[in-house]
Amino acid sequence: MAETKIFVGPRVRRIRNRLELTQTSMAAELGISPSYLNLIERNQRPLTAQLVMKLVSIFKIDVEELQPTGEAGSVAALKEVFSDPLLSGELPGDTELLEISDGAPNAAIGIVKLYRAYREQQDRLTDLSQLMGKTGQAAAGSDHTSRQLPVDVVRNIFESVPWCFPALERAAEGIREALGDHQGTMAAMYNLLRADHGIAVQVLPVETMPVWRKRYDRHSHRLFLSERLPRSQRAELLAQELVMLRESALLDEEVELLKIEGDEAVRLARFELARYTALAVLMPYNRFLRVAERVQHDMAALASRFEVSFGQVAQRLVSLQDKSGDKRAGLPFFMMEVDQGGTIVRKLGAKGFPNSHFGGHCPKLSVHAAFASPGDFIVERVANPQGNVYITISSTVEGPQVEAGHRPQRSAILLAIEDHYASAVLGAKAQKKPKRGAVVIENEDLHSRAIIHAQLLADPQSQAPLAIGPSCRLCEREDCLARSAPPLTRPLGLDDLVQGFGAYGLT
Repeated sequence: MAETKIFVGPRVRRIRNRLELTQTSMAAELGISPSYLNLIERNQRPLTAQLVMKLVSIFKIDVEELQPTGEAGSVAALKEVFSDPLLSGELPGDTELLEISDGAPNAAIGIVKLYRAYREQQDRLTDLSQLMGKTGQAAAGSDHTSRQLPVDVVRNIFESVPWCFPALERAAEGIREALGDHQGTMAAMYNLLRADHGIAVQVLPVETMPVWRKRYDRHSHRLFLSERLPRSQRAELLAQELVMLRESALLDEEVELLKIEGDEAVRLARFELARYTALAVLMPYNRFLRVAERVQHDMAALASRFEVSFGQVAQRLVSLQDKSGDKRAGLPFFMMEVDQGGTIVRKLGAKGFPNSHFGGHCPKLSVHAAFASPGDFIVERVANPQGNVYITISSTVEGPQVEAGHRPQRSAILLAIEDHYASAVLGAKAQKKPKRGAVVIENEDLHSRAIIHAQLLADPQSQAPLAIGPSCRLCEREDCLARSAPPLTRPLGLDDLVQGFGAYGLT
């Protein structure tokens, strides 16, 4: 059998630099000459399967780090840059974009950042021009028009990093120990807030707190919660209050590690990390992972067992990647939250949100259909244009109770994972040979790695995955009836004699 060869020189060089090794020292460990390693790093010699195994075993790296996926600079993001009318006629092919992304990832990221800053500045100038046309004067704070909004700064950072913070997990364990062995977590948090911090908790009616979720009265040392909140959200707020009281310094340290600038952005990031720790208090790492594996990641069962919502379960599943101490990682889920207007509220991933592969802006995703059947789980197998297949689980999450005559506040959560984690389990259970490329899971591990929702899917041999794209403006699929905007990556090719179902008569 011919030996598999791959050309991933820049990735090998980045791994070597990260490990602070010279070419001579790495070559000695691999049993090859420094000159041969130099040729590998310059893509003039292939990295054989034998060398891949040596790299993995000797330097303890993840084999996925050697796969030429183009994630670093996001091929889709680069395609968006070169699709701008300013660069008309300069659109590189996918192969060339992949070479840029893999060969010069820092340069690719720089290109994307510059382009997004340019687009944001253009949008701000447009808004400012409209405002000046109406009022005859510039808006206050217009000297900051070139800066990114604080909420965008925080979202971009959290989308790019793994959603797991071991130091916060340890802090959550300490708070959980302080709660003791009380029968109910809510009662234990009430007692701990009063006993250790002198804070009394009281739930107030709607007429007293019409627009606030919570309010703390510093004079009477009372924490007021709105009765609009469901029990799961009240528990999260109580845990969050304990986190901010007991682990304030740690939150500041974690925010500082993220290198976030700007007072507002720092406050937002601190709030998100406090919320992360609060969910870790409500769903302790080791216990939650054991239960998740025992019930085969049944979302409804997990929500009921820990008295939380589907959205809280989804976010906790994404965060189960702590390998410190006696912990082990769970399945690498990623998630996205969308409001009823289609705006993406949050994107998180076990390894960072996979923007370069998954996108998340396609109108065909089940997360948008979830609003039509609140509370139901919609499970689908989807495939992006590059052929990557995912299992998606979507359902709605209810917000605070509203007054009669008002529409309920509701968002939808999409929890997703690469298809082979589920399909390999199902194939092995049916004693079938897993499809080529699937991850082979040992029999004793089948129970712990199963995703019970995948059993609702049709046989992949009889039903192809749903074809999705990154977004309508970047998707080149010609047979999509859900298209809402023409693609930027190719001419429209309008024909007076033929008209499709999509926007502007496109198919």
